[in-house]
Amino acid sequence: MGVEIKDVDHFQKIDKRFQKDSSKIAIIMVFAVFISLIALNFGNLSHPLLLVLTTIIGGYMAMSIGANDVANNVGPAVGSKAITLTGAIIIAAVCEAGGAIIAGGDVVDTIKSGIIDPMSIATPKVFVAVMLAALVSGAVWVHLATILKAPVSTTHSIVGGILGAGIAAGGLGVAKWAVLGGIVASWIISPLMGGVIAMAFLMLIKKTITYKQNKRLAAKKVVPILIFVMAWAFGLYLILKGLSKVYSMGLFTAIVVSFLVALGIYFIIKPLVSAKADTLQNTKEDINALFTIPLVFAAALLSFAHGANDVANAIGPLAAINQALGSLVSVGEKASVPLWIMVVGGLGISLGLALYGPRLIKTVGSEITELDKMRAFCIAMSAALTVLIASGLGLPVSSTHIAIGGVFGVGFLREYLKKRYHEMQQTILSAHSGKDAKVALEFLEKFNQASVKRKGAMLEGLKKMHKKSSLPHLNKKEKKSLKKVYKNELVKRSIIHKIIASWIITVPVSAILGAITYFIVTAVGLGL
Repeated sequence: MGVEIKDVDHFQKIDKRFQKDSSKIAIIMVFAVFISLIALNFGNLSHPLLLVLTTIIGGYMAMSIGANDVANNVGPAVGSKAITLTGAIIIAAVCEAGGAIIAGGDVVDTIKSGIIDPMSIATPKVFVAVMLAALVSGAVWVHLATILKAPVSTTHSIVGGILGAGIAAGGLGVAKWAVLGGIVASWIISPLMGGVIAMAFLMLIKKTITYKQNKRLAAKKVVPILIFVMAWAFGLYLILKGLSKVYSMGLFTAIVVSFLVALGIYFIIKPLVSAKADTLQNTKEDINALFTIPLVFAAALLSFAHGANDVANAIGPLAAINQALGSLVSVGEKASVPLWIMVVGGLGISLGLALYGPRLIKTVGSEITELDKMRAFCIAMSAALTVLIASGLGLPVSSTHIAIGGVFGVGFLREYLKKRYHEMQQTILSAHSGKDAKVALEFLEKFNQASVKRKGAMLEGLKKMHKKSSLPHLNKKEKKSLKKVYKNELVKRSIIHKIIASWIITVPVSAILGAITYFIVTAVGLGL
């Protein structure tokens, strides 16, 4: 009878999953019909069937972006429990759609990143086939990566699609390999910069707040300053990367305006932080609560800027095809973007996030390493600052790789500090070997409460007194085993390996898919 009950439960779970999947498919079908009607009412109707097909594929790409890329903006906030998963999806969906529609821009570079020579696909029919193939390949790869729970760069996906389709159309000579070299460089530059900046902020917070005896007093002084820096960085990021298409502002003006806004926020937030701190216990866990509101705003602002910038990956080829269908006579590198296309992109990103975003949000927020609000704050700061610094230096970076690099950096720093602290404890216990256990525990208690500087002095005193090095009673094999335990506990290597592998193969896989799709499109003809 027990087996039968288990079987019933199993079938009920399958039925619920089927119903859930069926509901999602129904919603997607309604979305496809809706955007098709929009295209038929507002798009270029010289080739209506091709326009509808391209619009549906553009909507599919936008959904894939929402399901995969947006997790980087809200994942840390969800993982740290600053926002619930539902709250994050609502905030991100609204802000992504708002960024895409309000600040998505009038012009999109259709030959993305200059990866191929536009003159090589100057024939309008070839151009339309290349753009359509790139859109299909990019969407399919990002979708597959989402199923595999691997956050990938949607920009690299569409670049790979254009590269593959372009080579299929014009041969290897059409590719600009130097540009591709810059993209490869970004695989290294982006996560390293993101990781180093996130680690620097986390170390700063530890030394100025969590390592202090009076954490509340330290937080009252430091948290408003951190929020000021965050407001300045995000203000500058939003002006330069999110709102530049609505209102263009010079770099110096943008720096001054964002500084003044941040200064105003500092004076508003300082008494509020102080009042909140007075209600908290003098513990690291309680002080974490002061970073909740900043994280909510960070997730919203990152999502808005992402919608404004990365919507081009979905609507760029769609806008180009819409424009090319007008005459099928001439093709340019730039394509104007009508409002209806930005609406398709914005709604698609939001829908993809709502239906399939939780999968990647959980991966970024909690499956790589454990995040609290302070760590999530450091990752958010890293995301904004790295883009600003890289843009200023002219370095190619990926927002996806930066955010994941920040998560890696925080995890590896925790791993290092935890292992080092354990070694310190072993040194203390070894130095008290043979003595009363009470003496060792008392020393450990004093050590735990001491400042960082004082801890170092206490350890040095023990080493000189007993002339013993760190972990003296552990042999080489035991030390290696201890190190491995802490690595597995704090940073999951299997997920890291999977993510890095997906980054490396994104451009090649999407290029192969792009080439295959191009040959299919040209073989079928699609009425061109």
